[in-house]
Amino acid sequence: MNTDTNNLEGAAVQAQAGLQRGGKALFGMGPEELRAVVEGLGLKKYRAVQLGDALYKRRVERLEEITTLPVALREELAAQGYGVGLPEIVQTAKSVDGTERYLVRLADGETVETVWMPGGDGGERGDGSEAAVEEEGEVGDAEDVVEALNGEADSFAALRNDKQRGEKRIPPLPTPASKLAGDPVRYGMTNKGDGGIQDGYKRATICISSQVGCAVNCQFCLTAKLGMRRNLTAGEIAGQVAAVLNRQRVRIGSGRIRNGGGVEPPSRINLVFMGMGEPFLNYDAFMRAVHVLRAMGIPESRMTVSTSGILPGILQFANEPVRPKLALSLNAPNDTVRGQIMPITRKWNISTLLDAVRTLPLGKREYVTFEYVLLGGVNDQPEHAREVLALLKGMKAKVNLIVWNPGPGIEYRQPTPEAVAVFHRMLIDGGIPTFTRRPRGRDIYAACGQLKRTLSEGGAKRSE
Repeated sequence: MNTDTNNLEGAAVQAQAGLQRGGKALFGMGPEELRAVVEGLGLKKYRAVQLGDALYKRRVERLEEITTLPVALREELAAQGYGVGLPEIVQTAKSVDGTERYLVRLADGETVETVWMPGGDGGERGDGSEAAVEEEGEVGDAEDVVEALNGEADSFAALRNDKQRGEKRIPPLPTPASKLAGDPVRYGMTNKGDGGIQDGYKRATICISSQVGCAVNCQFCLTAKLGMRRNLTAGEIAGQVAAVLNRQRVRIGSGRIRNGGGVEPPSRINLVFMGMGEPFLNYDAFMRAVHVLRAMGIPESRMTVSTSGILPGILQFANEPVRPKLALSLNAPNDTVRGQIMPITRKWNISTLLDAVRTLPLGKREYVTFEYVLLGGVNDQPEHAREVLALLKGMKAKVNLIVWNPGPGIEYRQPTPEAVAVFHRMLIDGGIPTFTRRPRGRDIYAACGQLKRTLSEGGAKRSE
């Protein structure tokens, strides 16, 4: 593992972020709020447009960089306590697969984690979006699935081919976790349809946090051990994306991502609200962040929000005129098992959640994603797969299987490769589009369920 630590001194850090402790962050404000700021300074409304362009199109980090505003105006903004207010990446860990995990510091000193995945993790496949079409198109035929995805996925094309040939193809078994970290080629990082550690990869996914800690207390997730600290603001949620894009020098709307080369980065950035926290327990800030991210040039069709099953949030989300794609963390086939691993089930059971999901107005090609973390001996047996098929029968659903990612102090075990393959095949044969997400950044605790503000020093990990 490579570590790149950027420890800046206190005052300099805050100056670079453009916001002194207790100041007012401009990043995250909507058009009306920015208009109120400039009008409060006695200026014309067009200055708010200039300010918004600097914040969201150019992603400036300091007031001094807003050269479209006169120096006197920038000085007045600073005198009034305003600053840009982007959160700041203070530490980086890099995986053998190219994934980068960032410790991101907020203005009050709290920290969250954000993950950059060059090439993505395959999570969008099958949901009917533009991002899904790209991923499915790059995977290609069954042989490419085996090579590029390590035998851990079936695209819609592969499923159709199976039916046409009358075959029931058993997918190759996933690579054991012990082999993943040390072999980037077997890990799926080939130059055929993924590109993760290769120059010129075609897209990237950013996993962002919505809260400091989490109150949902999923038993298999490291973030739950933090407890709940506080909600993030819209600016802090969207600001993680801006900070990562600035670090990676990605310019939205240009060509292909440069990784040490001279080619311009792409506009194909996918976002997943799957980091620390439950987005629907911070609903208003989450939705405001969606609109800020759209102002940055990232459409909602390239965003996916994952919820553990917050019923009021799902119902409210279904009525949003502009919304990301939805992923529900199912993780169990019945209330008994789910209640043991996800205590939130005792408040809203599976049947109630599925009824709420059915109220979502889906586009012609849109599918709801159901995430299913496979825990060895808990929810990974054939009888569980049969129950999942019964639950989702008749729904426009796809399933993302996630092999549980281990973490210290969590007493579960990974399913066997055979159990994963059988579970996957049973869902496919039952007519549910199913994909096994390839894990990203396991060796640096950046994979699904592993975010816990885990720092690294000299190759050793320590947690706050």
